[in-house]
Amino acid sequence: MLTVEKIGGTSMSQFQDVLNNIIKGNRKGDALYNRIFVVSAYNNVTNWLLEHKKTGEPGIYHKFLQGEDFSSALDDFCKRLLLINDGFADIGLDLKEARDFIRFRVDQAKTILYSLSKVLASGYVNQTDIYLAAREILSSIGEAHSAWNSTNILNNNGINARFVDLCGFNDSEPLTIDQRIHKEFKDIDFSKVLCIATGYTKGTEGIMRAFDRGYSEVTFSKIAVEVKADEAVIHKEYHLSSADPKIVGVENSVPVGHTNYIIADQLADIGMEAIHPKAAKPLELAGINIRIKNTFEPEHPGTVISRDYISPEPRVEIVSGSRKVIAIEVHDPMMVGEPGFDGRIMQYFQKYGVSYILKSTNANSITMVVWDNPKSAELIKVLTDVFYQVTARPVAIVCAMGTNIAMPGFLYRATKALYEKGINIESFAQSLMQVNMQFVINREHYEEAVIALNKELCHHKAS
Repeated sequence: MLTVEKIGGTSMSQFQDVLNNIIKGNRKGDALYNRIFVVSAYNNVTNWLLEHKKTGEPGIYHKFLQGEDFSSALDDFCKRLLLINDGFADIGLDLKEARDFIRFRVDQAKTILYSLSKVLASGYVNQTDIYLAAREILSSIGEAHSAWNSTNILNNNGINARFVDLCGFNDSEPLTIDQRIHKEFKDIDFSKVLCIATGYTKGTEGIMRAFDRGYSEVTFSKIAVEVKADEAVIHKEYHLSSADPKIVGVENSVPVGHTNYIIADQLADIGMEAIHPKAAKPLELAGINIRIKNTFEPEHPGTVISRDYISPEPRVEIVSGSRKVIAIEVHDPMMVGEPGFDGRIMQYFQKYGVSYILKSTNANSITMVVWDNPKSAELIKVLTDVFYQVTARPVAIVCAMGTNIAMPGFLYRATKALYEKGINIESFAQSLMQVNMQFVINREHYEEAVIALNKELCHHKAS
């Protein structure tokens, strides 16, 4: 059985656990092989290179954008990587070889970025293309660092491992992402070698341009399809659970067990990605199941996401949501019966690059829930200038999702659970497919709503 397995940044930073729980486990001899590992950069490394994913704190990339001293910043960054390396010396990392590798890679990046800055200064090229190229170059450093280190550690632990460098630093071939993956994997006997691949892949289309920070999962997905994997496994720091254990308590939250790609898409839409939706599609079309596993509970089977799964018994599988959203309502007395009115609104959403999570309408009002971020703030300002009456309010969204909830009773139970906690539903949406009940509520009630819906709708240990 050939598997392609992705390891996230937080797990990579605890590589001793990865080595013992995932790579070695109870395996010996040939059982160690027939696996390809796609690794993310160590925790926070990509944040230092680009910008912090959650706070937006600028990294080295922004120094390049501003024409500042990115070279010295990369030198300081390299020192931080060497400190990370020190933490792996006791599990087999050759510190001298590791230092030489990452210093050389960082120097290569500096040389290319310097050339790009000179081309940019000439004024003969499109700025956007140069900026995107710089973002690609910087982002690749983190995955090259972690993948090279992991391969070195495994070889020094008696495992025949190969570093599959998809970053393309040492060639100028104009390959697409798929072509590069095909080239690097075509002659490998997976039964005899354990592959450690970079989560970043260089391609003519630009993996960051298409997927931005979701690129490592896209690499993982494309490799699984290329090698015709029997299963694609994602190792995370937590289980995919019925609800966030930090909110409902560990005793009231259990791994989902099974779900399907439709539910995975619903999760991605509210920012709770089991897998990046653009990474999931190739796997779904190829009929490859995804298994989400907890790095720190290796014996647990985790959650299987498949194309055709439907729960044999009616149940809500996951309750989740977000407090970081805004409800925008456009009201106009002239809207009633006017074809295409919402199309006029959507033109502005498209122009400002804002996607909505929920949409609910009546005769003369349209409510949309969007992420609370600067792009949405800019959109709201423009909508207010253009339309009759626009209201924007910080809210929360909480969703109850399941593969088998299209029957009487679930909506009643959900609204009753919220009513009993004194939580008003500000807006609501559910499509004909009936896999996701979306409730818009006041932000201060978010955690209480998750607890109430999980208790009423989900199977868990306390039931």
